[in-house]
Amino acid sequence: MKKTILMSALLALFVFSCASTSSATVAVGEAKTKVLKILGNPVRTLDNNQNGEILVYADQIFVKDNSEGSQIAGSHYWLYNYVYVNKEGKVTSTRQEKQNYPPQAIDSVKMEGLNLLTSK
Repeated sequence: MKKTILMSALLALFVFSCASTSSATVAVGEAKTKVLKILGNPVRTLDNNQNGEILVYADQIFVKDNSEGSQIAGSHYWLYNYVYVNKEGKVTSTRQEKQNYPPQAIDSVKMEGLNLLTSK
């Protein structure tokens, strides 16, 4: 009995620890509440003018250095997952991209003027 409970707990821990922005996906048409259940809270929420909002999820990815035993963090990048939600609370599209800047540096006003995909 104890072995079954322990194995169940370890399996649940493994499943929840493997969830990240890059592996979890949401479908177009999903409700915002379901997105929040799947991906959790976004690191940023941007206003998408009259179209709704953009939920920004980000994972910082470190590239492993080839030197053995190095304790210094190597180079890194940010993997972004943008989830576009309309005024009705439904997902209209999603997009992923790699960037070198952190989530705090995202400026939706500047992005809108550049006509990037993230400012739909």
